[in-house]
Amino acid sequence: MDITIHQTYLPHTDPEASLTFYRDVLGFEVRNDVGYEGMRWITVGPVGQPDTSIVLHPPTANPDLTDDEGRMLLELIAKGTYFGVNLATPDLVATFAALESAGAEVVQEPTEQPYGVFDCAFRDPSGNMLRIQQPR
Repeated sequence: MDITIHQTYLPHTDPEASLTFYRDVLGFEVRNDVGYEGMRWITVGPVGQPDTSIVLHPPTANPDLTDDEGRMLLELIAKGTYFGVNLATPDLVATFAALESAGAEVVQEPTEQPYGVFDCAFRDPSGNMLRIQQPR
């Protein structure tokens, strides 16, 4: 089989803040920005990787969610425990410094993990966890 990752989804609670973070702080390109009934779906991705995207979506757009489920979902997102994504960079220390100086919320400074990974962690404006690793 020949399978690749095409899109992954992350919830957003503030489309403008998410757009600014992914476009201006991470340097991703905007591939699509669709509005519908007061909600927005924003597709972003790394420059030079046109086949890999993150779709930033309104978390409560599912019409089958109850009010209680919607509230719980928003609480999990705010805590950073609902969704996340792992990214990679050839220079973790420089990437960390750039994101920190841009005001990104630091969760973990660059650390050699006991399981053999050199990584750091940030939260996006919605609370999603972004771990960034430096491949060996």
